[in-house]
Amino acid sequence: MTLPSWQDTSVGNHKLGSMARAALWLIQVVGEGERFTVAKLREAFPDVAQIDRRMRGLRDYGWEISTAREDPELLPQERRFVTRGKDVWVPGQAKSPSHKASITNAQRAKVLQADGYVCRTCGIGAGEAYDDGVTLAVLNVARRQVTLVDGSTTHQLVTECQRCGRGNVDRTVHLAEVLSRIESLAPLERSVLSGWVKNDQRTYSSLEVLWGMYRTLPEDSREVVADALDLDSADD
Repeated sequence: MTLPSWQDTSVGNHKLGSMARAALWLIQVVGEGERFTVAKLREAFPDVAQIDRRMRGLRDYGWEISTAREDPELLPQERRFVTRGKDVWVPGQAKSPSHKASITNAQRAKVLQADGYVCRTCGIGAGEAYDDGVTLAVLNVARRQVTLVDGSTTHQLVTECQRCGRGNVDRTVHLAEVLSRIESLAPLERSVLSGWVKNDQRTYSSLEVLWGMYRTLPEDSREVVADALDLDSADD
């Protein structure tokens, strides 16, 4: 199938948006596996405001575009076109994902409170300084993809800082794996983990790997883990 040109603004009766044209530019000009600069992207689309933001939107459709955070070989202004995703220039392929509906203020406040006002990925609190001592953490509420025990996929809200939310790191939760690891624990280890989950706070021990997995889970997934550990019966 012949691809439309990235310079076209329409194909037949179908208008090509800036995101679709950016996708075609990556394929036709950059090439998979190759690097490019933000300046070159903007030069190619001089009349499109925030074209780099439009290009980042491709990540919601399976396109992998790395920055210096994910690829240490890249300079700050460089990007690497790793692999293409959906054919967003085809009518119907660029529909907004259903999980992209706006998060309300009430939802945001509820999630922040449930998550203890800390990033569930790195544990930093709002306004705290990162290890570099330069930047202060800002917390956001994001959607994290969760593969449930029955194999179905959903998106759950979770607190994360701006730094952890950048880039294209896959943070998909696999609940079956978490619960399988719990089942393999010795009774003493399970008891220790139960204490951590109940207090949402850990102490250092050999269970750090499993605790780290739990800490990244959104609230609904954490409740599944709590049920698996029979916390209610433990309180009786």
